[in-house]
Amino acid sequence: MTVLSARYVIAIVVNVALPALAYRIAIGHFGVVGALIASALPLVVWMTFDLTRYRHFDALSGIVLAGIVMSLLVLLSGADGWLRNSREPAVSGVIGMFFLLSLFLDRPLVYYLARSTLSREQQGREADFDDRWATRPALARSIRLMTAVWGAGLVGENLARLWITLHLPDTDANRLSTFVSYATYAALTVWTMFYRNRYIKRQA
Repeated sequence: MTVLSARYVIAIVVNVALPALAYRIAIGHFGVVGALIASALPLVVWMTFDLTRYRHFDALSGIVLAGIVMSLLVLLSGADGWLRNSREPAVSGVIGMFFLLSLFLDRPLVYYLARSTLSREQQGREADFDDRWATRPALARSIRLMTAVWGAGLVGENLARLWITLHLPDTDANRLSTFVSYATYAALTVWTMFYRNRYIKRQA
């Protein structure tokens, strides 16, 4: 395994596994607020290291950290009732809105996620990606389509989970809400892989 591919695997662990593990360990000792803070620490350390050592901003880490921060803000605001219970689906909905609003920018959110992934896989690939973005309208259209699909998917997941949270008993709501979340992310991931492969074949 090369240094770059090993670093890519470490990035996945830091962005997904370590925050989840830190949350599980801390929640029994420090409550939800402490657990959320603990889950953010691996991301902060990783992003600081990435920025100082490689001059690279990890867009995925930034999105995950933004979701944690928004959950913390809801909890620390003193909100209770439906707002407190719905903080998790609300966060995914806000992130979905970020995707949709970024369509009005010159470069939407998926552009930065793709660029971040490429720069981690091989140093210098981000420059090639920038060139292709500027010279290939088909690439720009595909990135905007993926941004729109992810944004709409996350907002739709948000609305479905909010309805579940507000209309079902807590036990059933938690179980069904978790299923909807995993199903949505799985569907978006499968669609992205299918669409990416289709785009590559067309360009070839």
